[in-house]
Amino acid sequence: MNVKIVNKYASLLADLDIDFIKSIEGEFTSEEIIMQFSNFFYNKMIIDITAIKDYQDITKIQELSVNMDMSKVILLLDDSEVVNSPRYLSQLVSMGIYNFTRNVDAIKFLIDNPNTYKDVAQYHQLNMNMMAPTETSSSSDDGSFGGTPTIVYEQRDLRIIGIKNVTEHAGSTTLTYLLKKQLEKKYRVVAVEVDDNDFMYLNDKTLKHTNHMELQNFIAANYTADVILVDLNDHGSVSACNEVLYLIEPGLIKLNKLIRKDRHAFEKLKGEKIILNRSVLNNTDVADFEYESRSKVYFNVPYLDDKLDNNHVLNELLIKMGFARLDDNNSEKGGKLFSIFK
Repeated sequence: MNVKIVNKYASLLADLDIDFIKSIEGEFTSEEIIMQFSNFFYNKMIIDITAIKDYQDITKIQELSVNMDMSKVILLLDDSEVVNSPRYLSQLVSMGIYNFTRNVDAIKFLIDNPNTYKDVAQYHQLNMNMMAPTETSSSSDDGSFGGTPTIVYEQRDLRIIGIKNVTEHAGSTTLTYLLKKQLEKKYRVVAVEVDDNDFMYLNDKTLKHTNHMELQNFIAANYTADVILVDLNDHGSVSACNEVLYLIEPGLIKLNKLIRKDRHAFEKLKGEKIILNRSVLNNTDVADFEYESRSKVYFNVPYLDDKLDNNHVLNELLIKMGFARLDDNNSEKGGKLFSIFK
């Protein structure tokens, strides 16, 4: 079900043929919205931007982006000059807010067909010369943000894979590092950690760090890579990624903590790539886990030796994800028992 927060455009949004489980009307601070909906289960949230107090101050929108999953938010913009300025729209994209429109009729479409970064990349102003501008057509007249403005930057297709912990500290940082080591044998790969700096303990200077506000600029700066691995840790937004691995460490304590925190956790993961990480479960256990959680496990990753230069388990995972070049490189030949001294 969906929720809506309305103010100036309440009457227009009232006519939408959409089911809402909750609706609030008025003007609210970002903190009030976060407090009311941070633990509330919903499919999509439609926000009339005028319902956000001081919404023309982009930092108020930023507060929402830091604390909420903006891939589930559809923002109905007003017709003010500030909100429709190239700078404001670019900052929305930088924060991972891709579903915005001035057209009420476009909201229902966005619920079923959410935008990706590629759909709104033309609004992202990048302060760099690495991407050549191409000719554009005029923007849409209906107020929806699917047309093209004056400048469009040509983007290479690349895979942006987020690795996110579902249970607390499920190992996203180490798995990101190990996936990078495995992929870089056959692909151009970059690994970046968002809003944290645990990569420093891995003593690998090729690992990168950024914050959520600069993530899109980082992606654009590394657009020549085949793969960008994004370590989202526990709380990072998945909006910038075109695919996500959701890590669950299937120990009783961690699973019970997850369910007590959010009893709809597995409902939210329906259709997503669930990875059991640091798992001691066998095939029968995994089947029982799927039955009890009513979910589908994409891959079961046991405790791994992070000293190995080549790991057949991760090769199997990556090949399943479509990285076919690794198919001839899935053994551990030549590896030492303890790869401490190199």
